[in-house]
Amino acid sequence: MKLFQPKISRRMLVAGAAAAAIPAGAGSRAATKARPRALALIGDRYHNPDYIRVSLDKVFHEMDIAIDYTMDYAGLSAATIKPYQLLLILRDGMVWPGGYSGPDAYTAYEMMLEDADKFPAAKAVSWMTEEQGTAIRNFVNAGGGFYPLHNSSHISLSSRNYRDVMGGAYFGHPPLRPFQVHATANAHPITAGMKPFIVNDEQHYVDYDKDPKYVILESENLDGLTYEGRGTKSPAGWAYDYGKGRVVFTAVGHTIHAMWNPQYVELQKRSIRWLLKDL
Repeated sequence: MKLFQPKISRRMLVAGAAAAAIPAGAGSRAATKARPRALALIGDRYHNPDYIRVSLDKVFHEMDIAIDYTMDYAGLSAATIKPYQLLLILRDGMVWPGGYSGPDAYTAYEMMLEDADKFPAAKAVSWMTEEQGTAIRNFVNAGGGFYPLHNSSHISLSSRNYRDVMGGAYFGHPPLRPFQVHATANAHPITAGMKPFIVNDEQHYVDYDKDPKYVILESENLDGLTYEGRGTKSPAGWAYDYGKGRVVFTAVGHTIHAMWNPQYVELQKRSIRWLLKDL
């Protein structure tokens, strides 16, 4: 696929590390319409914020679009997202206030070294409030672009307002394994001319709530492997207008290799351009 040339900006500002809070005083640095700026809420127990930042940096650097990163989920509000033209989320809906042993393969081993009465089993709670969900919905309604990626569909399980604007909800996924991503029959500028591609990633199975005509991507396990009785396929991306703004969801995103698949990089760029009404 021939890559398009971005027409948005010639200057890039990448703010802070992935662990930074939502930047204070961001409104004073806010982009004008001719110079858009994005805010990305990233990172959770199972998704290292560094790989997400590295992955997205490539895309936004090549497009010369300014982006700020934050892990401060509690700070997400109407005021903090107002200065931006684009909001991205790549994290799930869970936090673990009581702590946890670890997300990696050594979790069982680590727990054997702890006293169960002093380090109880981890318990997740939902973090997004309905006020935060409303803030995102109002942001898009007013003309903002919203790009939830990968496991951000999980947040829909605990926030009605978020789910209304995001468009669907997480069901589950099998372990990492190769699957194909291809465009649906629904024509859209984001997927125009794209060819199917293979990624080794978590194939997320999601429930989609809106009109089927807005589904633009589908994932399919070509080896015939299914998940929880849901067959080999799932919606893997959608795009629609929401009020004066726009929403795009794409499900791929658990590893840098998947995020940097050339076809997927192109899809991310087109999604960002479409959300900014430049495509």
